[in-house]
Amino acid sequence: QVQVVESGGGLVQAGGSLRLSCVASGRTFSTYAMGWFRQAPGKEREFVAAISWRGGTTYYADSVKGRFTIDRDNAKNTLYLQMNGLKPEDTAVYYCAAPESRWTTAQAMGVRGNYWGQGTQVTVSS
Repeated sequence: QVQVVESGGGLVQAGGSLRLSCVASGRTFSTYAMGWFRQAPGKEREFVAAISWRGGTTYYADSVKGRFTIDRDNAKNTLYLQMNGLKPEDTAVYYCAAPESRWTTAQAMGVRGNYWGQGTQVTVSS
């Protein structure tokens, strides 16, 4: 059974930084793409970033490009999201996404077909 656990959220002032972590267990972490999504109150869950199974290819939503960095440590079964230059509009619950299929590429990741963690709250004050 695949389990996904996020951590690292919190309250930060605009312009600040946070680093989210996600530990995935129950399968071979290093053979799957991984991603981050977020959901603000009253809005649909949206893509933030994704990374290929080796970590060599990354994709970002336009809204976070240049500010956020996705990374992974396959030896630790851990996915990261470094968030710099945070803005109030980044406030949301952030979810780690583990695709159900090993054939799902980082580029193709969407809101369907993933295992999800419980999410971690990120709040950015102005």
